[in-house]
Amino acid sequence: MSVLLGKVCSLILEEHFGEIVSKVGTDLFQWGPKPLALVASSTKLSIDKVKQSLCVLLQYGLATFAPGKSGRVAEYTIQTEKIFSLLRYPRYLYLIKSKFGVEAETLVEEFLRVGFDSASRLIVKAATRLQESQKGSDNASAYLSTLRDKFVSLVNKQFLMRCPSPTPVDEEKGEKPTGIPNLTVSKTQLHLPPTLNMKALTQLLEGEVADAGDEGVYWRVNFDRFHQDFRDQIMVAAIARRIDDNASEIFQLLLQLMYIRTDPWVRVSNPIPYSELRDTLRKKDPQSPILPHLDQYLKIIEEDSSGFITRVGDSGGGQFCINMHKSFEALTWTCIENIIVERFGSKAARIFRLVKDRRFIEQEKIQQIAMIPAREAKQLTYRLMHENFLQLQELRKTMATNAGPNKTFFLFHIDLEEVARMILDLSYKALYNAMNRRDFETNENRRLIEKKNRIHSIALSLQAQGAPAEQLQEIEEMMAPPEVDLFNKVMRRVQKLSEAELHLEETIFLMQLFLSYNMQ
Repeated sequence: MSVLLGKVCSLILEEHFGEIVSKVGTDLFQWGPKPLALVASSTKLSIDKVKQSLCVLLQYGLATFAPGKSGRVAEYTIQTEKIFSLLRYPRYLYLIKSKFGVEAETLVEEFLRVGFDSASRLIVKAATRLQESQKGSDNASAYLSTLRDKFVSLVNKQFLMRCPSPTPVDEEKGEKPTGIPNLTVSKTQLHLPPTLNMKALTQLLEGEVADAGDEGVYWRVNFDRFHQDFRDQIMVAAIARRIDDNASEIFQLLLQLMYIRTDPWVRVSNPIPYSELRDTLRKKDPQSPILPHLDQYLKIIEEDSSGFITRVGDSGGGQFCINMHKSFEALTWTCIENIIVERFGSKAARIFRLVKDRRFIEQEKIQQIAMIPAREAKQLTYRLMHENFLQLQELRKTMATNAGPNKTFFLFHIDLEEVARMILDLSYKALYNAMNRRDFETNENRRLIEKKNRIHSIALSLQAQGAPAEQLQEIEEMMAPPEVDLFNKVMRRVQKLSEAELHLEETIFLMQLFLSYNMQ
């Protein structure tokens, strides 16, 4: 794994859980699966602190454990891909709010905050929070029914999943207890909604002891389901940019039909009949303006160079497969070309596209076909090669006779997987720098930020008490104009860095998707 990836993961863990958890996570990243005693030895931390750190990592799904070679000692493994999910919390919440509403957003936010919990406890916590956020509302129990329904919807749509529970040792089958719990959950129970007692939920909300019917059953967020939606959004947005909104709507319907018959993460979907797509579109909107032009839109999407869909057979209007691998390969090419334009200019991007189209090409051919002066073409080509966007292949041509020396050709080509990994490393580095810079800006101006926050909280308190405008103005003037200007500048810088982190995370997500499909 990349050293830069380790640095980013360490920084993310430190930002969310503190220095000690970050130290344990970094040690597991560097050395791989390790038992508790070895982690304590290499980190120079006490056993208790390492235990607490591992508990935190396990609670949030950032680490896993399994029996070691001896079978009697548990070894812990860090999950780097799950660590990046911490950066996506705002995107998860926005997605849930747009699909299911504020109540579901509150439920998911509570899950993200605690890692895992029972349905009844989370619903009670969410009801209390909603009651506190709605000023003038004294009845939190009014939210219980809505929250229960939202919870069931989230489980049915697979945004939440049941946590595995310990399986008892069957000594009759010759199994021996090892002291390491074997956590399992059946596929039928993984997304089976709980049956909750509303009366018991009301009693729990009032602080009484009650059994809501889900004792010992815990739930957590299914990040893969969120990533599936993010992936679909990327593809639908790409179709909208390349063609139009009607084409993106058709593609969205194809994705919905794909999930009925295909695993969400396969490279190529099972065929989707044209008749089923047409009927689904007609049921959705009988007066849809897309219906008369459905054939033409499908042909345009099929013939697009990105290769999002392919036609399989012609009977009954044909069948269509969604090619995830080709789609993300095309999106990765586009992303890399945009990066080259930003870093080296449009002429360098022209050379990159030329090498991509020709696959293998000599330097002389590049400057001829790209219509760029020879000197500039050489400089740009070798700069792209130096930055690992282009690779060089040496080809020796043996002469028919031994009369003369062998001729050697040097051909430029692109190894897309290697370039994607390089972009991934660059993104890790940029993300690490942006997060460090944001922390530096915040720490350097901590007193100013704290002063502004104190003034703001005092003003809100006085406003709630009905203070006159003159008094509120006096509170605001506790900060001198130069301090206000400096505060605004700092906040603008922090905001830009935060936006940069979000864009970098999107690039990382795209590259990781491409590489995962490429390895299937």
